[in-house]
Amino acid sequence: MQHDDNPIRVVVADDHAIFRAGTRATLESDPGIKVIGEAQDGVEALHMVRALQPDVLLLDVEMPKMSGVEVARQLRKEEAPVRLLALSAYNDREYVYGLLDNGASGYLLKDEAETHLIVEAVHGVARGEDDWISRSLATHLLRHRRLHEDPTLLLSEREQEVLRHAALGLDNDAIGERLFISPYTVKNHLDKIKAQKVGVRTRTELVIWAWQNGLVKRGDQIE
Repeated sequence: MQHDDNPIRVVVADDHAIFRAGTRATLESDPGIKVIGEAQDGVEALHMVRALQPDVLLLDVEMPKMSGVEVARQLRKEEAPVRLLALSAYNDREYVYGLLDNGASGYLLKDEAETHLIVEAVHGVARGEDDWISRSLATHLLRHRRLHEDPTLLLSEREQEVLRHAALGLDNDAIGERLFISPYTVKNHLDKIKAQKVGVRTRTELVIWAWQNGLVKRGDQIE
């Protein structure tokens, strides 16, 4: 941990005054941390980082004038040496990746971040660590990474069977006969995959997606 005579200098950016005050008290309960500024919106946070040059910016995501993601993006563009740690009530993937992709060293959820965790995270981020993620977010990010590596994990086993047969050229009647389900059920599966899982509009686009993502391969035959 940082020595008392050389504490970690932190700016807290959050649009809720009561939360800022509580966070400041939490951080300054540790002698190795000193809060040197509080910002109530994104623009003020950006100005404070430029003027005060803190070691760590503790940053909310949803703020007036400029979001946390926009602040992070601008600081990255400026190559500011400050380390970013997000502390937010929002677990939307857009926000999480928006911060992490723009240089944040961690993302903690307010309802999961106990006092000791916030203090430990600030120390860790100041040391250059980049893995301070709330537990529920870590699980979500791991699942998203797996899906990115293998998008077919989005599909149930039955959906994969139906789509595989469709990609090999069978119509709904033939698929239903082979899988012992009705053509109507086949259609429902394909419609759900298109609209809810893959995000395409036509059967042709769905078949192309199946081939592109390895659900079927050259040489595969109908069993």
